[in-house]
Amino acid sequence: MVESRTKIVIVGGVAGGASAATRARRMNEFAEIILFEKDADVSFANCGLPYYIGEEIAERSKLVVASAEFLERRFALDVRTRQEVISIDRAAKQVTVRNHATGEEYAESYDKLILSTGASPFVPPINGRDAANVFTLRNLADTDQIKAATDNSQAKTAAVIGAGFIGLEMVEQLARRGYKTTLAELQSQVLPLFDPEMAQPIEQELKSNSVDLALGDGIQQIVLDESGNATGVELASGRIIEAELVILGIGVRPNTQLAQAAGLKIGQGGGVATNRYLQTSDPDIYAVGDAAEYVYGPTGTAMRIALAGPANRSGRLAGEHAATGSSAEMADVFGTSIVRVFEKTAAMTGLTESLAKRLNIEVRSVTVLANNHAGYYPGAQQLTLKLIYDGSDGRVLGAQAVGGEGVDKRIDVIATAMAMRATVRDLAGLDLAYAPPFGSAKDPIHMAAFAACNQLDGIGAFVAANADLSGKQVVDVRTTTEVASQPLAGADGAINIPLDDLRARLTELDSSKETVISCAAGIRAHIAVCILRQHGFTCVSNLVGGATMRSRAWHNS
Repeated sequence: MVESRTKIVIVGGVAGGASAATRARRMNEFAEIILFEKDADVSFANCGLPYYIGEEIAERSKLVVASAEFLERRFALDVRTRQEVISIDRAAKQVTVRNHATGEEYAESYDKLILSTGASPFVPPINGRDAANVFTLRNLADTDQIKAATDNSQAKTAAVIGAGFIGLEMVEQLARRGYKTTLAELQSQVLPLFDPEMAQPIEQELKSNSVDLALGDGIQQIVLDESGNATGVELASGRIIEAELVILGIGVRPNTQLAQAAGLKIGQGGGVATNRYLQTSDPDIYAVGDAAEYVYGPTGTAMRIALAGPANRSGRLAGEHAATGSSAEMADVFGTSIVRVFEKTAAMTGLTESLAKRLNIEVRSVTVLANNHAGYYPGAQQLTLKLIYDGSDGRVLGAQAVGGEGVDKRIDVIATAMAMRATVRDLAGLDLAYAPPFGSAKDPIHMAAFAACNQLDGIGAFVAANADLSGKQVVDVRTTTEVASQPLAGADGAINIPLDDLRARLTELDSSKETVISCAAGIRAHIAVCILRQHGFTCVSNLVGGATMRSRAWHNS
């Protein structure tokens, strides 16, 4: 039993700070624990805010995870809301606090200090950004303002700027409220963190739900009327989007000003540098949540990852270490994340090919299209799973999935495997639960791993879905009916030989030419590759994801 009278001061609540405070109390009944929160609400469900605006969550009270009164009563914490820590004196081991209710400033000493200052929405320095009907979404006060605006709306038109997770969630929820919404994004795709072909089904889902997309077009200014209210936005292209409601979801910036002013080390990713125990360059000061940096699993380097899961876990460990002097180490973080967009789900963990390229990391990938459960069982839905791995040792480095049901399951399994430094061969041998309503005897994870193992072993080579196929012998092994309904994009000279006819028609092909095989999703093409290789074709490859992925990739190329 710890009986230390350590005085722990925590700056900021929500996920990281509240987790730190409650864990510190559970581990040390005798510590003095003070939690400062500059806003009125100390612990709320940040990720649930859009769903309350869209009335999918009906009661606002459900968003309050723990009130100040609850934390004081159950955990004997000294919770001070609307009080902001504005400076740190490391030599004196004290902070200066501004009470926003009274305007007074005072000093508070500490033995251990935990910074959970979070991140703030990025608002570009553009004309009209301060208009009353231009919003960002960070806390319950923002939520209340947006909810009131939607409740009193007349025209039901909105512009959402930024197609990341928050932007997509807001678009979906505004649609629930009957809004005609335009989604604008500076990058040429929605979900900029994803590889382009994996984001394309989400773009189609948005369009099918009457969301207007303006991709590759950033915001220039907010258009105002004579009263100073926003009437729309002007994009960089000059396009004007009419909207009575403007949501800025461009991204967030870490709140590191307090740490920087105190001389704490800032990492290369812009967050506060920490060790495995969440200690900063001052061992008596910890940093957790969106303002801190963690070890990024795929690279082993520090990175800032603004997600609720790592914030909670880091807060818990920092609270224990501050209260007792020891704790487990913070595990690697992989950036595992997920978003629902109408009837589609997109999720990812670890590296994408796009990020690997930016970081100059050589990776290989495979993509499979498969049902979420046994195809013969009613309700099967196709999902697309892309697996990223190290081409030398097969270590799994990342994955993305998009589809309907079952996306979360596959990404969570792969994220777990990555934490154990699994290889694609490990994935191929996973003993996953199977019954027709839940999966298949060969799960999509197995199928992706089998394809990766074939690639490693030289059994099957792959060509990227967006590859230039000119000058290559392209063989489409789908049926003639399939080809007629969806010709292979960017391959006008493709030779159509249905798979079941291939052995009898080998003489129609030139075995000396570089050959690329395509089908609908890649399964039949793999069989065709095996046939051709054993009949003397020395340079034959499978087009990743077949005609389905080709159409997506070609759309984005």
